[in-house]
Amino acid sequence: MAKYRSIAIDGPAGAGKSTIAKLTAERLGFIYIDTGAMYRALAVYFLENGIDINDEQSVSAAVKNATVSIKHAKGEQHVFLNGRDVSGLLRAEKVGDAASKTSAYRAVREHLLSLQREQAEKADVIMDGRDIGTAILPDADLKIYLDASCDERARRRLLQLKEKGLESESFEKLKEEIRERDYRDMHRQVSPLKKAEGAIVIDSTEMSVEEVGKKIEALLREKTEA
Repeated sequence: MAKYRSIAIDGPAGAGKSTIAKLTAERLGFIYIDTGAMYRALAVYFLENGIDINDEQSVSAAVKNATVSIKHAKGEQHVFLNGRDVSGLLRAEKVGDAASKTSAYRAVREHLLSLQREQAEKADVIMDGRDIGTAILPDADLKIYLDASCDERARRRLLQLKEKGLESESFEKLKEEIRERDYRDMHRQVSPLKKAEGAIVIDSTEMSVEEVGKKIEALLREKTEA
């Protein structure tokens, strides 16, 4: 039975994980599994249903009623929440904040973990998130920790929001929110954000998307040919 290849990309918010993962998946013919989008979809469910995201017990009970799936059509990723396409709702700032908080809860992570692993058993995949190399795909063929300075991540986020026509906070406010999210992600009790064992660190602060993509492709070739 052929062994499918897998790439795990971890790192803080705004480091460029999703953009890089999508590009690399397209070039290599891998399936891109956006785990962050899956957590954001669950956050949409909690917010729409008035669930207190600061109450772990309420969130843990509610998550059982939410199903999330990812489908690709014409090169675009679509995220479905209980059968409804919620792709256009996932990048709102309040959704990202809610996802950061609720993804720290064990029941939320366990709800999605098995689905994410099943995907890697059926095809060549690339996943990005906070604990891909440490928890979801600890045996990935290539593990990357993608980072960037706080200033650069805030600049990227501001540009992204403007391009989507969404309202945003000031640059300084975005920096503050990124620092707070980093702290939460790195200090949460369940699967905190950290560099996985054997992961290669790539600082994308002064690198283009193209440069990072080529770096990852070269690293995969080295790993698979070794």
